[in-house]
This record gives sequence, structure tokens and C-alpha cells, in this order.
Amino acid sequence: MVWRIYMHLTSAVFLSLGSFICGLSAFIMLFFQISYLIEWEFFFFNSSSLVMSLIFDWMSMIFSSFVLLISSMVLFYSGGYMEGDKSLNRFMYLVLAFVMSMMLVIMSPNLISILLGWDGLGLVSYALVIYYQNEKSANSGMLTVLSNRVGDVALLFSIALMMSLGGWNFIIYCGGMDDSFTLLLKGLVVMAAMTKSAQIPFSAWLPAAMAAPTPVSALVHSSTLVTAGVYLLIRFSPALSGSFVSSFLLIISCLTMFMAGLGANFEYDLKKIIALSTLSQLGVMMSILALGMPDLAFFHLLTHALFKALLFLCAGVIIHNVKDYQDIRHMGGLVKSMPLTAMCMTLSNLALCGMPFMAGFYSKDMILEMAFMSDVNKMAFLLYGLATGLTVCYTFRLIFYSMTGESNIGSLSAVSDSSSIMTSPMMVLSLGAVMGGSALSWLLFPESYMICLSPWLKSLTLMVSLAGGLIGYTLNIMNMNYSLKSLLSVSSVYFMGSMWFMPYLSSAMVSDFSLSIGKKIEQSLDKGWLEHLGGQGAYFMGSQSSGYVEISQSKALKTCLKTVVVWAIILLFMVI
Repeated sequence: MVWRIYMHLTSAVFLSLGSFICGLSAFIMLFFQISYLIEWEFFFFNSSSLVMSLIFDWMSMIFSSFVLLISSMVLFYSGGYMEGDKSLNRFMYLVLAFVMSMMLVIMSPNLISILLGWDGLGLVSYALVIYYQNEKSANSGMLTVLSNRVGDVALLFSIALMMSLGGWNFIIYCGGMDDSFTLLLKGLVVMAAMTKSAQIPFSAWLPAAMAAPTPVSALVHSSTLVTAGVYLLIRFSPALSGSFVSSFLLIISCLTMFMAGLGANFEYDLKKIIALSTLSQLGVMMSILALGMPDLAFFHLLTHALFKALLFLCAGVIIHNVKDYQDIRHMGGLVKSMPLTAMCMTLSNLALCGMPFMAGFYSKDMILEMAFMSDVNKMAFLLYGLATGLTVCYTFRLIFYSMTGESNIGSLSAVSDSSSIMTSPMMVLSLGAVMGGSALSWLLFPESYMICLSPWLKSLTLMVSLAGGLIGYTLNIMNMNYSLKSLLSVSSVYFMGSMWFMPYLSSAMVSDFSLSIGKKIEQSLDKGWLEHLGGQGAYFMGSQSSGYVEISQSKALKTCLKTVVVWAIILLFMVI
């Protein structure tokens, strides 16, 4: 027990110290406008240098600071959440390996060196998703790792294509990628980012990854794995501006945030609701990236990391207290018995909705106003408005079911805020959810954006949010979900609530398509033709040939040949 407390305390202290150092370095670099690029050259190949690169600028340092801060809070929280686990040390080491992989992704401006962290994230996330070692975790882990392998293959192809540019430092070459040849390269990089950040059609793995322990979900879905694709595109953004790829990315990301918001309104699993919320916010980041504003995407990336980590930690405390149920229908009335957790969860929910002067307001409101001011088509404009309303709708639905509604908690549940190990990190992140947005806006945007909108467009975000909150709360007070199911057809409700059948399509592609084709290839090639033409066939032919050679070199064959020759000569003389 002493070792376990020492483990989570030591990790939290060292990561917090690293977060402070990175944050201080970011302030200095931003103030003096300096950055450092470190390269180690391994070898020179075909006029291209294979180098390991690390970049230290204000963007990488401030993101590293946020990742280390959230990781330290999550590891400290894990000391209480995972207290009875027999493999706690293994869990801690896996989380630390996960953080190290993310740091490699953040610090690498080179496609080859970024691959180390990129694959490290995929491998360690698989190990964490299957941590509980049951069938559901195994299926979720397989879906996660196979979906992400598509992006890994796209990244490998982009490495092969980028060799023609003379190097793999995309920070240097991004500005010159404006011809048709690099369109394929940009498309591959965008595909890699889409798989990591779970955009359509790769969205199914993100809610499935909720099979991991809740502290892992807090880390993965706030600042690490799912944001790696967004961060890669932020670094790659000079190459994307004005290309066909950015238009494609805009419509896909808008559809993703609408689909996730719609699905969260029909979901009853607490962790999956928050996961779909993450998916919706990733769509917001990707869409503003496609519109050519990477600084706003980075701003929302940072603020979202603060309140989403807090939301997951609050969800973990609630699940821990209500006998490990995740169904929100088995909760309710928690504001009376868990006031501290209820306060923190309400703060994070309001920040997610874009409540004025909370962390999410500064980034989300600016993103929506810049999108409304830019030259977007009517489809994207409509999806932006609907997704914003749906976000507030499912948030107030969640507040009703878990916090303020009628209590449905089992009689044996010990519901309280007694664990200080779990509530202390929540208090720290609550400060970030309240003050993080304003502090970052003053730091990153000393000169404010000039936004010129008509009065109805300016007030559209607020009106849509108020309408969404009102609908979400009143419909659930009136218990309208079952009425909606009876009014609408069951198939349409099922379609909207199941992420447009994407989990089933992804599972079918993985199991019925990929694995069945793999089985047929194994039977026809590995266990079929290659048995005759491959290694086994070569061994058989070699054995047979060596037997013939051995016979040809033996004395018996020579004696036989001599006898045949003698008899042939005798027969010849007799004939003559």
C-alpha cells in the first residue's frame, strides 16, 4: 500500500514540476519570439537526410505543459480510483508510457520522428483499452487498434511520397506544397489525422475506447490520443490552405460534430455521452482548421483539454460511488449527496456549452463567429448551428438525469465526496475550467480579432444554445424520450442513436471483410500454394534433387553403368 501511494504521488509531483517548467518556457518563448530546432542525423540516403528532430517553440511547450498538468492530475486521481487494483504499478507505467509517446508527437516536426510517438500512442492505447481483460474490452481494443492502423499506413505512404521533396521536416516544406503532386501527400496526412481524431468514417472506435479505466479516458479524450491528429494538422496547416483537401475536411468535420451531438442525445451510458461530446468538439477543431485558422483550433484544443479532463474525473467519482453503474438512469439527485462533485461537473458542463466567461466560451464563441463570418456554404452553416444547439441539449439532459432529477440510486450505494485523493485534482482542474479560457485568450491573442456580424448572426450562438438547453431539460422532465420513440419510427431513432450505424459497419469491415479475407488468403496462399511453391516446396524439391545427386555419385550407380556398358559391348560383338 505504501508503494502504491508513493507511486501516484511521485508521478504527480514530477509531472507537475515538468508542466510548470514547460509553461514558463512557453511564456518566455512567446514573449521573445524564439524557438529551437534540434536535429540528429542518422544517415544520408539518396539526397535525403534521415534525422531525429525536436522542436521547442511556444506552441509545443504550452501544449506539453497542459498534457503534463492533466497527466499529473490523472495519475494522482488514479491512486484513489484504482486503489484496489492488483496491477496498479503496471497501470501507472502504461499511463507514463502513453504520456511519453504524446510528448514525442508534440515535439517532432519530422514525419519519421513523429512516427515513434504516433505508433507508441496506438500501441499503449490498445494495452490500456484491454486493461480489464474481458470480451468487451478485447473487442473495443481490436476496433481501436485496427482503425488507427489505417492512419498509420497513410502516414507511412506520406513518408514515402515526401522523400521526393528532399526531407521529412514538414515545418520547412509545408509552405511549398501547392502543386498537384503534393495533393496526394496532403490527402494522406489528412487521412492519418482523421483516423487519430476519429472523424467520419473512423468515428466508431472513440466511444468503444471507453472500455478503458476512467482515468485513462480522462487523459486520452482530453489532451493526448484524440488530439494528436488535430495537432498534426495544426503543424501541417500552411500546406492545406486553399486546397481541395481542406474543403473535404470541412464537410466531414461538420458532419462529425452533428452526428456526435445527435447520438449523445439518445445515449444512456455516462462515459459514452462524454466521449461523443469529445467527438463533437474534435469536429469543431477540424472544421476551423479547414477554414484556415489553426491558431483558433489550437486555442480550443487547450481549453477543451481542461474542462473535458475535469468532466471525466467527475464521471469517474460518480461511477465509483453508484456501485460502478454507468447508466445515467441509475443515478439522479446527486447534487444533495455529492455537492462538491456536482459543482465541478456543472462547471465543466457549462464550459462545454460555452457559458459566457467560462473556459469554453472564449474559444468556442470565437470559432463560431469566425465561421459565420467566413465564406462557408449553407450546409456547413446549418450544421454549425445544429451541432451547437445539440451540445447544450445533451449537456442539460445529462445534468437532469445525473444531478437534479429523481434519485434512482441503489440502496447499498455509499454516495459521498469523502475521497480527497479523487476530489483534489478536480478542484485544480476546476480553476482551469473557469479561468483557463480568459488567461489563454490574453496570452495567445494580445490583438483581438476584428469580427463584423449582423445582430442576428451575433446573437445566433446564444439563441441556439438557450433553445438547446430548454429543449434538452424540458423534454427529459416530461420524460419525452419514450414518446419520441413512439412518435418517430424505431429505425430512425436507432439510426440517430447508433452513430449512423458506424459501429456496426466498422465491426463488419474488421471482422467480416478484413479478417475473412485474411483467413482466405491464409488458406489459399500460406497453407495452399505457398506450401508447394514456397519454403516447403523448395525444401521438398531440394531434398529430392539432393537424393538424385547422391545416387549419381554413389558406387552402386557407377558399377551399374559399367555393367550396362560391358553388356552393350558384348551384345555389339555378338551381332557383328
